[in-house]
Amino acid sequence: MTISERVAYLKGLAEGLNLGSDTKEAKLFGAVIDVLEDIALELEEDSDRLDVLDEDLANVEDIVYDLEDDDWDEDWDDEDEEDDGVYEFECPNCHETVFFDESIFEDDEDFELECPACGAKLDLDSLFEEDEDGEDGDDLEF
Repeated sequence: MTISERVAYLKGLAEGLNLGSDTKEAKLFGAVIDVLEDIALELEEDSDRLDVLDEDLANVEDIVYDLEDDDWDEDWDDEDEEDDGVYEFECPNCHETVFFDESIFEDDEDFELECPACGAKLDLDSLFEEDEDGEDGDDLEF
């Protein structure tokens, strides 16, 4: 039973009590039932708006996430990030992970990088040096 149906039931019960329209109790019941009817109408309108928003959001999700594509997870595999040309480093000063586009390395060999998080100057040689496992630093995540 919906809220509107329940309010209609209460209205019928109040009318069935034959309190008359001039008594204080009848006026009180009438006012309470009127407020309940207004609340029920507002809730129904809000519910309709939410249904429309839910449908719109589902359409956006289908477009953005392409949920119909079963290979979605494979499209975002970490191995594919190498093709993006983005280098990921940990700042030796603040230990934040910072990202740089490969195009900055092509412009000029004599340039300094600055950590966007703390502003520290980053030494490219130390960023590409061998890590603790003995692997080249340029095998860092891309």
